[in-house]
Amino acid sequence: MAFENLSEKIQSAFKKLRGKGKISEKDVSEALKEVRRGLLEADVNFMVVKDFIKKVQAKAIGEDVFGSLNPGQTVVKIVRDELTELLGGTQSRIIISPKPPTIVMLVGLQGAGKTTTAAKLARLLHKQGKSPLLAACDVYRPAAISQLQVLGQQLELPVYAEPDSKDPVAIAQHAIPYAVSHLCDIVIIDTAGRLHVNEMLMDELVNIKKTVRPHEILLVVDAMTGQDAVTAAQAFDDALGVDGFIMTKLDGDARGGAALSIKAVTGKPIKYTGISEKLNGLEEFHPDRYASRILNLGDLETLIERVQGEVDEAAMMKLNESIKRNTFTFDMFLEQLQQIKKLGNLGDFAKYIPGLPAGALDNVDLNGKEFKHMEAIIQSMTKKERSNPKLINGHRRQRIANGSGTRVQDVNKLLKQFGEMQKMMKTMKKNKNKKRGFGLPKFPFR
Repeated sequence: MAFENLSEKIQSAFKKLRGKGKISEKDVSEALKEVRRGLLEADVNFMVVKDFIKKVQAKAIGEDVFGSLNPGQTVVKIVRDELTELLGGTQSRIIISPKPPTIVMLVGLQGAGKTTTAAKLARLLHKQGKSPLLAACDVYRPAAISQLQVLGQQLELPVYAEPDSKDPVAIAQHAIPYAVSHLCDIVIIDTAGRLHVNEMLMDELVNIKKTVRPHEILLVVDAMTGQDAVTAAQAFDDALGVDGFIMTKLDGDARGGAALSIKAVTGKPIKYTGISEKLNGLEEFHPDRYASRILNLGDLETLIERVQGEVDEAAMMKLNESIKRNTFTFDMFLEQLQQIKKLGNLGDFAKYIPGLPAGALDNVDLNGKEFKHMEAIIQSMTKKERSNPKLINGHRRQRIANGSGTRVQDVNKLLKQFGEMQKMMKTMKKNKNKKRGFGLPKFPFR
């Protein structure tokens, strides 16, 4: 996952400050050396790293830190605040035109995932009450138009296309009155990409811009290309004047440096991030929440939003009651797994839980044989065992394994996963009830 190595380095750096009644300038400097090394290894722009460390150090050596009751946690708060600023400070949304349709033009290099991102963005906006139209203006890449049409069918959203036309400017122009006549309040224009920035690409995009006058131009950038993404962002911004970025593939094995560099270098914000290949794998970008994720402080707000967007209301109310009563049983576990199955891999949620190690839930496959085994194991338990898993000793584990057609190792694995889910419930309850101070969970400083 993106920033996993950076998160580990930062956590390691601040462990040295944990439990100290007082910290010195030397302590802070040593910790920031590790942070600096982690940022550079994450492929963050050198000048951005230099400026970031300078700002953190200036604040961290002040009397407020050394006079505080918890200096280590205060330093982490400073780092989190500066990371938030580096990522953009505050959330930046698409500006909706008072006179519909709002026109959003997606641009970018070939391979960044532009067409799929267009569909994901349409889905997200539709969930927020909008009526989007997808306009297929990539007339060069083979099957680009049919790909967008298939995605539109899956989402049950309209797609405007002229398969016989080779004029992307005309297609974009014709899509606007089509949107008006079909009561669509947002038009998302999927444009062609190239393997590299060139004059022909830019001229075409400039012509589309002049013709349809988009309210937003969003550059789709691939997080896995590192600083190349920042270089491309500068080129597109110089030519078109982009309004923001959608950063894709942040769920992959990316170092993530582009996300931490792009706002500082271009001055333009990240508005959305791609978090999976699925059509629900796009989320609004919140700098403060993402900074907390990097520091392994969790992101319960986004977790709740993702869950609320997919599961039914009755299931959410039942889960809330379970959290309040602190009674989470295997029956509840199975029901919640069936709900979470709609969201994809359970491992995706580890980054949202404060203090939960990255990869803690990676091996839970909700769509395959393992989920069926989990279901069979739970159904082989007695009512008392499902209510109170502590009753499940060695003899009972063997009986459950025999009854479900699985192995004792499978039963043990499920019990461990259930324990992780119980921790998640307790964490959610604790964060819901705790008083705000700095708003920082205590996980790194137990």
